[in-house]
Amino acid sequence: MSVLEMRVPSPGESISEVEIAQWLVADGDYVEKDQAIAEVDSDKATLELPAEESGIITFKVAEGDAVKVGAVVCLIDTSAVRPAGSAPKVEKAPETKVEVAAPVVAVAPNLNPVNSPSVSYAAGTPSVAAAKILAENGINPSKVAATGRDGRITKQDVVAAMAAGFSPDATQGWGGSRDQRREKMSMMRRKIAERLVAVKNTTAMLTTFNEVDMKPIMDLRSKYKDAFAKHHDVNLGFMSFFTKAVTEALNLYPAVNGMIDGNEVVLHNYADIGVAVSSPKGLMVPVVRNAEQMSLAEIEREIKRLAIKARDGKITPDEMTGGTFTITNGGVFGSMLSTPIINPPQSAILGMHNIVERPVAINGKVEIRPIMYLALSYDHRIIDGKESVSFLVKVKEMLENPERMLFGSKDPHAVLLGL
Repeated sequence: MSVLEMRVPSPGESISEVEIAQWLVADGDYVEKDQAIAEVDSDKATLELPAEESGIITFKVAEGDAVKVGAVVCLIDTSAVRPAGSAPKVEKAPETKVEVAAPVVAVAPNLNPVNSPSVSYAAGTPSVAAAKILAENGINPSKVAATGRDGRITKQDVVAAMAAGFSPDATQGWGGSRDQRREKMSMMRRKIAERLVAVKNTTAMLTTFNEVDMKPIMDLRSKYKDAFAKHHDVNLGFMSFFTKAVTEALNLYPAVNGMIDGNEVVLHNYADIGVAVSSPKGLMVPVVRNAEQMSLAEIEREIKRLAIKARDGKITPDEMTGGTFTITNGGVFGSMLSTPIINPPQSAILGMHNIVERPVAINGKVEIRPIMYLALSYDHRIIDGKESVSFLVKVKEMLENPERMLFGSKDPHAVLLGL
């Protein structure tokens, strides 16, 4: 008998502990080499743990357990013979359209959760992960077609059902009971809580506000979006305009792009822009590297690539570290105004909000314009009020006059879009 000890690999330089979020196979299953056997949560990302060899697996830790990097999580009997007919079936996850401006929904492979004496896997009973998604979205389990072992509902079943849509009676609403339930906070959620409290306690955070007339950007997008998509093979969204405007403003006000390190201020000669997205695992902030050197099309492609990886749960810690400034869009959820919290060790964050038609004064006349409120939260220890206000005004000016990003082009709109 030859037994292989599977140990937790290091997800990143600063990560010393991870959590077994979910076993993707059952205890005693025969697994193939490189088959994903578990989802592992760190304080930065969710990663898949692949089997190092083929054989019969034996768990050494349970779902939800926190384990040190390098600790043994399971054993694989590599001398075991694969049972007849047990070859894994490769199923392609259903394709879903990714809209960068929309909340990110994580899509995972077809899951086979481990049997647990505290959970019944009778026909129609959801797995732990599936039950959580059902509860969060108020979906009646009877409305989801089950494809899991013994007729149980898997996480993938729920994701596929949500993508297909539900009838009006699919949601279960309030049950009228006074029951309670307790759920263990994930490692990522605990880290988010810790960091947010630390920011509030250790920074002199202030927020300044302004408003942007989105009509010029909306008119430009409406005029060129078809040509842009055809030429660049990517859709033209608002985030690329905001990212471009932010990088130009950061060049003029470098303190907004800086950070405090002990008794020194670190100023960056580049702009690595974090784009905050929401996922079932919590807030994730993938980073667009050297955004100051990118065109709108390059920014859109990179944001789309990162959004897909976040959706599929394949985003890596390296892709979410090292940002110098963050943009967060609460407008996709309907937020009118908010005060975003700084993403440490950065010193500022820009909050976008929903676009609402409002009456405004234009050349002495009242007109209805699509207005967005912007919020810049900043660390007053490194950024003065003059710099923060001037930075936000510069962002506003460039969004309301997109040609200013080009500094005198003969055909500014076409050049800006790379046409």
